[in-house]
Amino acid sequence: MSMETTAWIQLHSVIRAQENQRALTRATVRRVASFARPHRRLIVWFVLLSMVTAVLAVATPVLAGRVVDTIVSGGEAGAVVRLALLIAAIAVAEAGLGLLERRLSALLGENLILDLRRAVFDHVQRMPVAFFTRTRTGALVSRLNNDVIGAQRAFSTTLSSMVRDVVTLVLTLAVMLTLSWQITLLALVLLPVFVVPARRMGKRMAQLQREAATLDAAMGTRMTERFSAPGATLVKLFGRPDEESAEFAARAARVRDIGVRTATLQTVFMTSLTLVSALALALVYGLGGHHALRGTLEPGAVVALALLLTRLYAPLTSLAGARLDVMSALVSFDRVFEVLDLEPLVTEKPGARAVPDGPVAVEFDEVSFGYPAADRVSLASLEEVAVLDTRGGEQVLHGVSFRAEPGQTVALVGSSGAGKSTIASLLPRLYDADGGAVRIGGVDVRDLSAASLRRTLGMVTQDGHLFHESVRENLLLARPEATEEELWDALRRARLETLVRSLPDGLDTVVGERGYRLSGGERQRMTIARLLLARQRVVILDEATAHLDNTSEAAVQAALAEALAGRTAVVIAHRLSTVRAADLILVVERGRVVERGTHEGLLAADGRYAELYRTQFADPRGDTGTEADRRSVQV
Repeated sequence: MSMETTAWIQLHSVIRAQENQRALTRATVRRVASFARPHRRLIVWFVLLSMVTAVLAVATPVLAGRVVDTIVSGGEAGAVVRLALLIAAIAVAEAGLGLLERRLSALLGENLILDLRRAVFDHVQRMPVAFFTRTRTGALVSRLNNDVIGAQRAFSTTLSSMVRDVVTLVLTLAVMLTLSWQITLLALVLLPVFVVPARRMGKRMAQLQREAATLDAAMGTRMTERFSAPGATLVKLFGRPDEESAEFAARAARVRDIGVRTATLQTVFMTSLTLVSALALALVYGLGGHHALRGTLEPGAVVALALLLTRLYAPLTSLAGARLDVMSALVSFDRVFEVLDLEPLVTEKPGARAVPDGPVAVEFDEVSFGYPAADRVSLASLEEVAVLDTRGGEQVLHGVSFRAEPGQTVALVGSSGAGKSTIASLLPRLYDADGGAVRIGGVDVRDLSAASLRRTLGMVTQDGHLFHESVRENLLLARPEATEEELWDALRRARLETLVRSLPDGLDTVVGERGYRLSGGERQRMTIARLLLARQRVVILDEATAHLDNTSEAAVQAALAEALAGRTAVVIAHRLSTVRAADLILVVERGRVVERGTHEGLLAADGRYAELYRTQFADPRGDTGTEADRRSVQV
């Protein structure tokens, strides 16, 4: 490794450290050790191999010096050949061991990446919905990618470098002091010329890179928002193309300017160090040659000292920045642990039960609930804010009680923001109630296993979310073992068979991001097909027909009729005509059930439900909306 390359590595070590300054604790180091423990045998072999490689690296300059001495002294040609062969053998061994070391390094690093990514991914999967509603997706993905890769450097790069550098430094100093202590001390005096500029330059370049990263992130966010289907539509409808282009160009130009300045600083730095390294070698040759001509130093020793000079600066410079490398890696570990330390609010109890077999009832018993504050479910760094929002914890549900008998349909109606969707979210344990109990089949949902709850309860939301995958993969999310015939049966019952058969690749047709290649009604029927495939005994419909036209709503309602047949259902709807046939209608206002009964009974009571009904279906002629009712398909 040349002195220029070593200085370059040192510069980037400083930059990384400046970008990742943070207070660290011993607890972080202990947790790093816990992740390394399963790979300790691999680490031991890796360290031993690094030590052997370091010894071989020092041997070559010494042998080269002996070759020169043999030639100058008029020694035998055979001796020179043997030394040359030994140098060649060491080179081959060094190359082979280097390949093996690189393989062990990759194996260790990739195993660590796998362990960290699985730990973070599995932990994030257990986080409540509130975590995802607050967190920026890009920041979370960065923890799984950039920070995990940064953490693995501690083992795959930093560890081996430190071991190799220490061994190389000790051996090189010992040999150089033996050859000429004066030249060795002079070489050590020049070390600050390599280290100090790198640190100062690194701080400046780190500032520039932080600014560039901020601008890049802003541009990335802007492009992500405007290149998505809803964002692109909004820009076309209300955007100002010229202003949008000018703003983007201004940010991109600033990134360009920073790039030019950074490149200039790097060039000045490397040119200066190249000059210094050339002067250092000239000094060694000059002073060493002077001693050689006076007979106080062997000619081969001069050559060996010149070659060893790079082996001296490399480990010294690297070890000077080793703390920075370790700190950078530990900061990455710390950022990963920061996510792992977020306690999931919804957990499965030891010995959790399964939902009882057969038809099941749903019961809310004096349930109260308040959404958790941000500090319980999120991190400021994941939300990309300086301080977390302190609001939260206020009760939004107050003593909610009702019971849906097996096979019955209970409808929740009321004003927007009254708490209907919140009630529905407590059944699948997207959140847990703060007070009271939510029961399925007579068992508190907090005592049920997550797998059993998923097999029992299905939900269709108003956005009809689909992944950017094929029709088949979106359906198999509900039941991976489903057969081809079962997939087509679910599509037929959801009124989608004809559509899917007409698609270019049938079941293997990719539906696009969030299913945008399908219409709103088709997306909803796809989620209903997924529900039918899962064969769950309890169904939640949260505004499943919202934002659909009459034709799409009729098709979705027909599919819903299939989905609700024989199942216990909780239905949330703003269109009151769609819940007239419900066995029980609950009117929810401000987190409380203010009325309950059947459609006819609530109309007769002339309360809040009747008021909502008249408001929704009134027309200038004073008609009560019977024509609108006739156009609606009953649930």
